Amino acid sequence: MSDKATAQAEFEYVVVGSGAGGGTVAARLAEAGHSVCLLEAGGDPRTLQGSNPNTPGVNSLPEDYDVPVFHGLSTENNALSWDFFVRHYADLDQQQKDDKFVARQDGVFYPRAGTLGGCTAHNAQIVVYPSNEDWDAIAEVTGDASWSSDKMRGFFEKLEDCHHRPLDRALDHTTGLNPSRHGFKGWLQTEKAIPAEALGDSELIHTLAASAFRAFSETGHPLEEVAELIESQLDPNDWRVVTRNAAGIRYTPLMTRNHQRSGTRERVLDVATQHPLHIEMDALATEVLFEEGTTRAVGVRYLKGTRLYRAFNPPATAKGEIREVMATREVILAGGAFNTPQLLMLSGIGPSAHLQEMSIPVRVSLEGVGRNLQDRYEVGVVNRMSKQWAVLNGAKFARGDSQFNEWEQNREGVYTTNGAVLGVVRKSEDQQPVPDLLCFALLGFFKGYVPGYSAWFAQKLNYLTWAVLKGHTVNRAGEVKLRSRDPLDMPQVNFHYFQEGTDHLGKDLDAVVDGIKFVRTMTRSLIECGLIAEEEIPGPAVQTDDQLREFVRNNAWGHHASCTCMIGPPENKGVLTSDFRVHGVENLRVVDASIFPRIPGLFILSAVYMIGEKAADVILSQLR
Repeated sequence: MSDKATAQAEFEYVVVGSGAGGGTVAARLAEAGHSVCLLEAGGDPRTLQGSNPNTPGVNSLPEDYDVPVFHGLSTENNALSWDFFVRHYADLDQQQKDDKFVARQDGVFYPRAGTLGGCTAHNAQIVVYPSNEDWDAIAEVTGDASWSSDKMRGFFEKLEDCHHRPLDRALDHTTGLNPSRHGFKGWLQTEKAIPAEALGDSELIHTLAASAFRAFSETGHPLEEVAELIESQLDPNDWRVVTRNAAGIRYTPLMTRNHQRSGTRERVLDVATQHPLHIEMDALATEVLFEEGTTRAVGVRYLKGTRLYRAFNPPATAKGEIREVMATREVILAGGAFNTPQLLMLSGIGPSAHLQEMSIPVRVSLEGVGRNLQDRYEVGVVNRMSKQWAVLNGAKFARGDSQFNEWEQNREGVYTTNGAVLGVVRKSEDQQPVPDLLCFALLGFFKGYVPGYSAWFAQKLNYLTWAVLKGHTVNRAGEVKLRSRDPLDMPQVNFHYFQEGTDHLGKDLDAVVDGIKFVRTMTRSLIECGLIAEEEIPGPAVQTDDQLREFVRNNAWGHHASCTCMIGPPENKGVLTSDFRVHGVENLRVVDASIFPRIPGLFILSAVYMIGEKAADVILSQLR
């Protein structure tokens, strides 16, 4: 590959990655009048053509992007998806106990998105606010009070346009009072999918809710639960719920507009029509450029071409055209927890021994780059129902079926949802400071990510999966390392689950087991009355705590990778200052899920949107 660029341009800011972090900060900087170049390795998901395993060989865009319940299909649409395969364990014998392990890929499928909007283009659209402790911990470790939970809530209010609390919205508009502290004037619209009772199967839905109440009666604090329900209306993002670390039954707000996916794709395209934001798609960043003889970032080298990164399936055979874009002020990396550390290391910033192993000259030695990788743990308790869900009658999860027509013509029906019926937030143990478990009911069969999994939703219409998600995990042992010097290669990713990690007391493992047992408390009555025909996974043979621990060790997965370029001092493997700057480097910042010292909350999306807003605020205030 020649070092000579075939094209060159100049902007004040160059942002790499158009996801929740990069798209947000790029839009805000451009709105402030600064020229910004936003580099995105993929194309526009609404104009591309691609297919999914449910309808192979048939173009299923833009529907896979637009329709909320098609989010699983979007993760396997070959025009959008980056197919990463990761290791959960270095121990191959342990890794092979997971039936999701793909031997020829030496890993477990881990969906990423190579398209405008990043992972906001294929996620489940869930917006659940993090815990206040997540922000206060960063403020404490950095001594930077701007990270305090109260101040960070202001960024959530700034970005949100909440449409699922109409009375609160009216109260805010008429009186200025806003006890829920939702945002009502931001760019990101949030909605509540049509209530489950309006979808049909109301008896079953009511039974699910009642079983959740009974489970709390047996294991929780029902009186507190009832009082909290009245005030928050089941909203997990109500400020009063957040400040009390309240557990209970919740619905899941979605980032949709008129019950259609909306994210940073819509945000940056809208801003680009009015402000100096240039969006360069099909542009794979390969190296940060520096002023000769210094550690001052001055631009980005990238390859221009479609499907260049080898995570595309299939990738292009061409190598792409080498180009450079220069930044007169700053370069901002927002490629996510896998690709940002990869780009830093390719640019000579990272663990010196690993860079030398890859024959990359060390520009800045930072041992924390690619370290501290974290994720949630998730498992599925999969139940076969005694009959098909009435709400899924006619559902083929494809353009033109009766459910699709109902969504397209009226924005009604099950396709307006992401498939989640309700969620239950709880603490896994009494001494846990914040709720760390989210158990949510999904209409469908889901045991984790494996190639072709998205076709199950159309094939198995009589299943209820309770997904158990463990947040605030203890393990910090995961790592991202270069596979080679070739920027087209994916990095090596190993999360070092459970016994290989840093959770020496096994708290994460026991918490997931607790979540499974709680779910079974909820489903017991449904089995007794015949609504559930059988629990297929883990199954009735898996009962004791030791059996459940073994099931979790062998089958857990995650999809919220984060923390690989964390804020903190370099001697503690920190990579960034509290204002997102890379230690030892001028004019280079990171704004994505990799910046967190500890993985925040239960879902990561809202936290990444918030740091995008905060980063823009910091950059603009420093200019002033």
